Amino acid sequence: MSTQYVKAVLFDLDGTLIDTAADFIRIIRRMSEQNNWQTPPNEAIREQVSAGASAMVGLMLKYNNQPLSEDLIQQYRQQFLAEYEADICVDSTLFDGLEPLLRHYEENDIPWGIVTNKPRHLSFKLLDKLSLNERCSVLVCPDDVSTTKPDPEPLYLALEKLELPRGIANSVIYVGDHIRDVQAGAAAGMTTILASYGYIPPEDQQNLDTWGADYVVDTPQQLVKLLKSKRFDYL
Repeated sequence: MSTQYVKAVLFDLDGTLIDTAADFIRIIRRMSEQNNWQTPPNEAIREQVSAGASAMVGLMLKYNNQPLSEDLIQQYRQQFLAEYEADICVDSTLFDGLEPLLRHYEENDIPWGIVTNKPRHLSFKLLDKLSLNERCSVLVCPDDVSTTKPDPEPLYLALEKLELPRGIANSVIYVGDHIRDVQAGAAAGMTTILASYGYIPPEDQQNLDTWGADYVVDTPQQLVKLLKSKRFDYL
């Protein structure tokens, strides 16, 4: 790809910008212990993070041979979300190397933001705990749109809030760790980067080249190197 002038950089949240898995693992472990159940392996929980609370709760139930009824999943999902909100950021951190990258954007007047399927009240609390709310130029959550990713609507809203026309969307980068992120970014006309270091199950890891991302990075360090490379002209 040719060099381009980057107008903004947008990130998915869990598994892309912030490593939140440890907090989810802690809550699933606590809930399992409360029921005298076995806790699923940490890696198995981590792989379900991007699929959401229902998937993590469903994993816990399935691992302990419990019925996967909708009522039971919703019951434990509500408990899971309540415990997460009350204790939202004990072990969550920015992925290694991304703090200097965010400072780099800020020093060069390049807005960065977040487009996530995480509810706004939880996203806001998490960012507040990490002192990122005031630094983030735009935050788009499911509460803000009628259709979530993989629909491009959330990314179009981010452009609108940044006062960037859709016609220059290819100069905006969207980074995510799920196929819906790649699909949404591509549908919005943005340059897409797949963070394969995120919360991707093993069965999907074999098919990443079919997702259609413009770039794929295997580590946060590779992401930083790519975004600071000559491929993207910040001047």
